[in-house]
Amino acid sequence: MVQGGGAASPPYKICGEAVPQPCTRFSIPMLQNAKGNIMETVDIKNISFNEKGLVPAIVQDARSGEILMMAYMNQESLQKTIETGETWFFSRSRQKLWHKGEESAHFQHVKKIFVDCDADTLIVQVIPDGPACHTNNPTCFFRSLTEWENREETGSLAILHTLFEEIKDRRAHPQDKSYTNYLQSEGKNKIDKKIGEEAAEVIIADQHQDKEEIIDESCDLLYHLFVMWENSGVDLYDIMSKLEERDEKKGNKKKVGHKDKIF
Repeated sequence: MVQGGGAASPPYKICGEAVPQPCTRFSIPMLQNAKGNIMETVDIKNISFNEKGLVPAIVQDARSGEILMMAYMNQESLQKTIETGETWFFSRSRQKLWHKGEESAHFQHVKKIFVDCDADTLIVQVIPDGPACHTNNPTCFFRSLTEWENREETGSLAILHTLFEEIKDRRAHPQDKSYTNYLQSEGKNKIDKKIGEEAAEVIIADQHQDKEEIIDESCDLLYHLFVMWENSGVDLYDIMSKLEERDEKKGNKKKVGHKDKIF
């Protein structure tokens, strides 16, 4: 993808497999309340709808953090969103309510709704059934401004989502000479063997005290873990949920041999 007149960004490569860079240019940090703090709530009657009775709603993928779209809600569509657990909006061009997915079947299942400090903008975190954009792009924000060169940020956790989705897509749409497809066809014995080999490589890199080697070998280990999860029917977010569950436990003490393991 050429960004703002600059050179095309090279894809990530993990174990020789090209992986697209995560779309983080339009992401905002995941909105999580600080532990131990009580989040304020705002009644729907206190939302500051504009003079046309509308409030902008920014829709965000609850898992990847990617910004999917922006649309307007009136009080009725916001109420229907609350009642159904799926996004409803008000179409300014058609002057009527519309249920996202009513034609495309790309429904958006609401997980969280946040209200900004002035109560005049909403963020709706969703799990989407498909692309958010009518162009069939995952997000409506797939273009950049010509007069501004978007610089790719590095080190975003969004790459974990991107990589796992790519591995799932390889199974659904096999490609010639794909290393991921090779592992998937060979099955668990080959995958498990590779995980053992890559884990050993990480240990060796650590013994060498070589930071770059540790990073490279850790990427290979993570990739093979992802392939194993997908092959075993384990979703990336099953792992994330378990980590969150453990993190929420006070002290998270687990008896391991003769020692207590604290997470």
